[in-house]
Amino acid sequence: YWAGLPGTADRPLTEADRVRSEQDLYRLVLGTFDRPAGRTALEVGCGRGLGCALALREFGFGSVTGLDAHPDQIARARQANAELLGPPTGEPAPDGRTPSPGPAPVRLDFVRGTADRVPLPDAGTDFLYSVEAAQHFRELTGFAREAARLLRPDGRLALTTFFARDRAAARALPELLPTYADGLDVPHVIDDAAATLTGAGLRDVRVTAIGDGVWAGYDRYMAQQPRFRDEWPRRFLTAYTSGLLDYYVITAGAARSR
Repeated sequence: YWAGLPGTADRPLTEADRVRSEQDLYRLVLGTFDRPAGRTALEVGCGRGLGCALALREFGFGSVTGLDAHPDQIARARQANAELLGPPTGEPAPDGRTPSPGPAPVRLDFVRGTADRVPLPDAGTDFLYSVEAAQHFRELTGFAREAARLLRPDGRLALTTFFARDRAAARALPELLPTYADGLDVPHVIDDAAATLTGAGLRDVRVTAIGDGVWAGYDRYMAQQPRFRDEWPRRFLTAYTSGLLDYYVITAGAARSR
């Protein structure tokens, strides 16, 4: 999310700008949660854990769990965020201090699982979020069902990624973008995604388009990378300007208790 980057209009975008854009996308999503301090969160599709660490450091969650389907990503996330992972009971902390007896509260954990099969208990999390992962889900029904199961009665969901604007666009996207043609990305339609969340019992589902803050900055950064300057990643801006896809934030409240 490039809209908040300071002073970039008259200079090339840097690697630091790219990292800041990723962090700002997380800030946009996590900022939809009311009073997160001390509460629990789950990130679905956590990758290397950048968003989990940011959620702890900047938003004050009591604990955050990152879920990813790929064991290599879980290993990388644990390595990249080792200082936030509590040492096992009885083992010295990294600074040499001996922990007090008994298990210390775990503020950050990473677990392996898929969006439609999360190995966590019912009604165990206050906030569930997902950042640029839902385009990889084969279908959204299982994710919506799990979100409804996992959230506490006053919990909230927020996710962001790119979706097809309508079903005609979903049919056209594989012809333009290789990631859709080879199945890495799935052209979920935004209205269908919102309806799936509602169908799972989640309440007050709201959709906000944020493409104005995403696609132009992304394309400008890609244009400055020699290996991508004339390659397919720049077709995302074409897909956006031609009305095939957009970037969205979707928020929802937990399902009503049955």
